[in-house]
Amino acid sequence: MPPLRRIAIVVSMALALLLPASAAFAHEERPVTLPDGSGSVPAPRAGEPDLLVCKTDKSDFERRIATFPAELRQRNLRLFAKCQAGGFRNLQDAVDKVDRPGLTIVMLPGLYQEEPSQATPTGDCAKLPARWSSWGYQILSFEQQQQCPHNQNLVAILGKQNLQVEGTGASPLDVIVDAQYRKLNAIRADRTNGVYFRNFTAQRTTFNSLYILEADGFVIDHVLTRWNDEYGFLTFASDHGLYTDCESYGNGDGGLYPGSASNINNGRGHDVPRYAVEIRRCKSHDNALGYSGTAGDSVWAHDNEFYDNMVGATMDSLWPSHPGLPQNHARFENNDVHDNNKDYYRYTRDGTCAKPPAERGYEKGVVCSQVGVPPGTGLLVAGGNYNLFKGNRLWGHDRAAFHLFGVPAFIRGENSPTKQADTSNFNRYEGNVFGVGPTGEKRPNGLDVWWDGQGEGNCWQGDAGRSSPAVLPVCAAKAPALSGGSSRLLAEPVKIVKLYLCADFSASTARLPAGCDWFGASGLGKVEAQLALGGSLVPALLAVLFWRRSSREARLHADDPRLAAGHRRRHRLVVAGTVAGLLGLALDVVAAVVDGTTLAAAALLLMAAWWLCLGVALRPDRRVFGWFTMLLTLLACADAFDRAVYLIPAVPLGPGWIRGLLTGLWVLAAVVVLAPRRGGAVERSAREAEVPA
Repeated sequence: MPPLRRIAIVVSMALALLLPASAAFAHEERPVTLPDGSGSVPAPRAGEPDLLVCKTDKSDFERRIATFPAELRQRNLRLFAKCQAGGFRNLQDAVDKVDRPGLTIVMLPGLYQEEPSQATPTGDCAKLPARWSSWGYQILSFEQQQQCPHNQNLVAILGKQNLQVEGTGASPLDVIVDAQYRKLNAIRADRTNGVYFRNFTAQRTTFNSLYILEADGFVIDHVLTRWNDEYGFLTFASDHGLYTDCESYGNGDGGLYPGSASNINNGRGHDVPRYAVEIRRCKSHDNALGYSGTAGDSVWAHDNEFYDNMVGATMDSLWPSHPGLPQNHARFENNDVHDNNKDYYRYTRDGTCAKPPAERGYEKGVVCSQVGVPPGTGLLVAGGNYNLFKGNRLWGHDRAAFHLFGVPAFIRGENSPTKQADTSNFNRYEGNVFGVGPTGEKRPNGLDVWWDGQGEGNCWQGDAGRSSPAVLPVCAAKAPALSGGSSRLLAEPVKIVKLYLCADFSASTARLPAGCDWFGASGLGKVEAQLALGGSLVPALLAVLFWRRSSREARLHADDPRLAAGHRRRHRLVVAGTVAGLLGLALDVVAAVVDGTTLAAAALLLMAAWWLCLGVALRPDRRVFGWFTMLLTLLACADAFDRAVYLIPAVPLGPGWIRGLLTGLWVLAAVVVLAPRRGGAVERSAREAEVPA
């Protein structure tokens, strides 16, 4: 193993010890088995329903359908009369009567609170032997779900095949399944291959509105989910799935969450035969995340709109116990991603989110974020591979349109040294449009791309816009395998420290990491600004001390014509270098405050000038230290080039790491050089006069 790779792995594993314990789980579930892929996406069925669900209040029903188109109103009246004679009053009652595949349940307009399912568990259901999750619910097996279907679920659809559940309203809001924050899930469809949901709303849970688990074939069609502690739609460990024309808002995590989608393309490049889950023409807004994709493998999301969230969409490899990690092969295409600038952390700060869910005010716009993310971000990849972002339109983000960083494998519970750099690699960004609103007006993003610099084969379109680093690897149109101009095992030092600090978020304890601008830190309160300031103070002090010593020696030899000229030249070099160095160190702090990549590069060049001048001036007296100082000049120039001109290829560690480590050694050496020694001045004068001391 090459030495630099060993160093990178050691650093990664050391950082593992600093990882906050709160970053443990996002969604905890029983051990699951991914489908074998033999299923298919179900098609909607027309015709007469097999089972009807309605309420008994005729006046309320007639009020709900009063504005329907005539034909739809007449259909509902006919079905209502039929339902009164032989239908069910609760959806669960109809589900329990499903005795064969291929049935259709129709729900007529009304509010369904499923009163019989709300009862508190009793008897054996009150003492099931199952592990409790860190979120406060039990991890139940499928058999335990069958035994006690309403411990966690308002409506439990367990093991039913090719079932269709649909509302007969003019819009999803005409049929509402309401958990009233009394259940973990409003509707759970578990091992229900071929399930089809259409035209209703599910809402107000302590976790998910609509949860589909271990299904080979499902469709979510014109369904609305809202006001949940965690997710609107959660589909997990499933294949042959379709979200179409859906909407989700008011959720504390993701509006749409195709988690651990079937990992059918693992080991492939960008050319894949099919995707496990398709998401099209959906709207997800006013959530912590519009889309959440932990192990969101082989998901094709196109023609959607993600807006007014904290982050438009995320793909990640952050959480343990999710099959299919590391995340790979999502394709985001032709989506509108805009104005994702909400800051819902204010409800954590002011104590709103410490109240019971029913008292928080979700219906009035409160969102209690369960995740620590950078608000003001469009599309974020936190440890993913072979993702493709093509033809999306991204505008109006305060922070960045695209955000990409790597996630070492130990974070997901894998400690093998060979896996620590297995994300983020070979992500492609092509043909996206930045900073232009729907009518052509300019709506710029703070940055178009923020990248930590880690990973292999990542590449961007040539017009990627304003970015950090300032210049990005460009995708090779005719040879995708050759795209990407770097292969970094570790991110830039300051960025990796920031990411680790910001990971120390906890919704349960209302912990918002100080120093992280994701949670409100600004100016010199930001960790990157504090690192820059702390890293500048000691070199600035040393610069002043070298200046003073040079001035003293110049004055000491001012009367000796043989020595004065040389000391004046060296003093002028030290003065010029010190001015440049102090300006560079100050500019580095400013660059950290304003996130200015170009300013940071300029600061490095000024510091390089200081080290060059100082090294030349010191070399006659301190040959080794002088050359060491001049070496920092080369490293600072390389670091500036890497940040602002071109990412240096084929190096596993960026020059910032090497410069930072050697600068620390240089500071120690400089202290030794500056330390006063008895008789030191006399000895130097004697040497310079070529008289034996």
